[in-house]
Amino acid sequence: MSLCKTAGNLSSEAYLTPLLAGERDVCRKFIEAAFDRGTSAADLLSNLIWPVMEHVQMLYREDHISISSLNLATRLNRSIADQVCAKLSRKPANDRKVLLFCGDDEPEELGGQICADLFESEGYTVRFAGGGVPEDEVLKLVGEFRPDLLVMFGTLPSGVPAVRKLIDYLREVNSCPDMQMMCCGGIYRRAEGLAEEIGADLYAPDAASAVTVAGEHPTRKATVDQQTVGRTHRIRKAAARKADAAKNANPDAIAEVA
Repeated sequence: MSLCKTAGNLSSEAYLTPLLAGERDVCRKFIEAAFDRGTSAADLLSNLIWPVMEHVQMLYREDHISISSLNLATRLNRSIADQVCAKLSRKPANDRKVLLFCGDDEPEELGGQICADLFESEGYTVRFAGGGVPEDEVLKLVGEFRPDLLVMFGTLPSGVPAVRKLIDYLREVNSCPDMQMMCCGGIYRRAEGLAEEIGADLYAPDAASAVTVAGEHPTRKATVDQQTVGRTHRIRKAAARKADAAKNANPDAIAEVA
């Protein structure tokens, strides 16, 4: 899997090699050169820093790099992302609030951070709680912050069951009925239809797309059929209604059987 050119015609391969070696000064100079060429902070985050992080994850999963290279690249990329995020332009407040969570893995933390920073740069009021937050504490944060949008960022299959459970839990409690729930990240991109299947209102393949999708669909909600909460109960009720309809449609036949 090769990496494409980034904005500003700078090759991401030239960033990946020193990143894997942990060469901090080389990577910083690469980013400075990108800024000098007119590349925006948002473009660097969306088209370089996060795609390279996903590529590093893939290299490790396929045993092309060691865990030491993974750790060097992940931590240096996180440091670079912090510096780039500080240069994001800021739009006026838009009176919408976003609460973000992510998986427990270090790269997922980076993806969640980038997502949070991009939302904030677009004028949203943002809270980023990271990963490993228990359901009851998520509910407490939702009740206190009252977000318009809850974003769950994930890249690994292992985190999907917990996201499904959380969506069902929040729907069942229904403490913030107007809040939308979005699934964002590589696992939902690789598994087509997964976000819809687990009941999310919105889906975005990456952090940059998440901001666009949220802006384009500020009121979209999952259909009843998507929602897993009460699904068995709904199926039973539908079957009962069907049986009642059949009985009412042909009472003579039922009387003969009796």
